[in-house]
Amino acid sequence: MRDDATALPLSTHDAAIARVQRPRYPGELNLFQRMMLHWRELHPYNAVHVAFVAHALDADRLQHVACNVLETAGIAGFALDRRRRRFAYAGGPSLADVTIVAAADHRGADEVLAATIERELNRPFAIGAPLRFFAIEAGSGFHLGLAYDHFIAGGDSAASLLGVVVARYMDVAVDAAAARPALYPPTYATLARRHPMWFARALARLPALADAAKRVFRCRDRDPDDPRNAFAILRVDAAATTALRARATASDVTLHDLLVAALMKSLAPLVAERATERERREIGVASIVNIRRDFGAAAEGAFGQFLASMRIAHPVPDGIGIDALAREVRATTRPFKRERLYLATLFALLFAARAWRYMSVAQRRRFFAKHHPACAGVSMLGVDASWPPALRPAAGYLRGVSTGPLTPAVLAISVTAAEITIGVSWRPTVLPAELVERLRVELARCAESGGC
Repeated sequence: MRDDATALPLSTHDAAIARVQRPRYPGELNLFQRMMLHWRELHPYNAVHVAFVAHALDADRLQHVACNVLETAGIAGFALDRRRRRFAYAGGPSLADVTIVAAADHRGADEVLAATIERELNRPFAIGAPLRFFAIEAGSGFHLGLAYDHFIAGGDSAASLLGVVVARYMDVAVDAAAARPALYPPTYATLARRHPMWFARALARLPALADAAKRVFRCRDRDPDDPRNAFAILRVDAAATTALRARATASDVTLHDLLVAALMKSLAPLVAERATERERREIGVASIVNIRRDFGAAAEGAFGQFLASMRIAHPVPDGIGIDALAREVRATTRPFKRERLYLATLFALLFAARAWRYMSVAQRRRFFAKHHPACAGVSMLGVDASWPPALRPAAGYLRGVSTGPLTPAVLAISVTAAEITIGVSWRPTVLPAELVERLRVELARCAESGGC
């Protein structure tokens, strides 16, 4: 990838952009976005959202609506000045890529969906054409997918954009602010100037976090040169979702804490090598934190990315119950959120970004596994908060997120008022497909009264 000050025009958009005056790059990449640009040099770092549309599929209409939504929002003509870490949306006409995926008769709907999402996670984007759509017919309606280069936006922004497309296709009115979001949100530097004590407290916590990393097991990668992602779907129906929420309430933990505990229990048998380790016996899970609210009104509704992360680690001894494990997970997550210690990970990203240029490709692939070990990650999104009110709840909403070099598996957990869906992406060279089945069983046991 080029690393100069030239705007990188996008192959499918050249003709359109040529008719638009070149922008002055009013947007500034934040630290997480800059790191994602590094990650995508090793393997596509993408995300995918899928929503069910309860209307018949009209390919021409869908193409028209998708283009119109992007043009109205100004999300067209993307250009990047990487040397100065700035970007711009030039606007103008959109040539949105909408692919109609044929559903094979011998496969179920989820099989086709999983295969399509897996393809999109492993399919690179041109730097200036950062999103594409796909549609899969399903009975009287269709699944509409949005795949995007993850560095341009977080999950809540993508969900809002996809919601506007669905609403417009169904002739449902949408809020003007959702249809025309701000495209150049504030960066972490703005947040640091507003709340210096938050960052000072997080910085002071860095030595303790680094020391804690020495106790976390490093998952073995049998082939670091193969970063391909596999993908599978787990659906938690309405009854099981209600049961999981009730169990979390009874244990005085959040739904997030309970699901992280279930993930840890599922991972434990797959990393049996921990028993041979003298110190590194804890299972680490990295959890993405959306910090949009920390920015205040300046970030409200903006199309962009406001992410940090926290690592949760536990030895997960044999025989520990999910309820007890979830409470110990909560003991970690509660102070992280209350004291905003997740901001410490931004300092770690800053160090990684500065060191990146001095690493070989092999060192880059191993860097996070060595210095910030985690066997899996969790990205949790409450979809209804980003969805047009007239379409809530967003039933059947599904996401997938690339693993990147940060962690060998990611659970993209989408929560609505009605149900939970989990898109599991993982690197087969590190973790077996057995992870998905173990997680399915663990969630089913948790949803049963007294099953955990």
